[in-house]
Amino acid sequence: MTCWESALMSVYSSLPHALAEALVDVLWFIEGSEDEQMDPDDAVKVLEGVAHLVSKLSKGQRSELIDLLGAMAEAESDPARREFLEGFPEGFGLHDDAV
Repeated sequence: MTCWESALMSVYSSLPHALAEALVDVLWFIEGSEDEQMDPDDAVKVLEGVAHLVSKLSKGQRSELIDLLGAMAEAESDPARREFLEGFPEGFGLHDDAV
């Protein structure tokens, strides 16, 4: 295997895990952005959009995402990011009828 082939291999166990990581990265950036980095109104629109999207997931999909976020939180070494991950399900409405 060449170096570039190993660089292309996924470090994630599944596509949902990779997508959840990407979503959390984007939302973590938005949550931590100063007004000079991102317009606050745009930030709110993005966060509300994500909350709306996850509210449309099926009960099983929401439970899967909650479990995945929990595993991500357990593996997280940054305390602030771990807290963000732990609060994600409640903050984005995943617990409504999800469990």
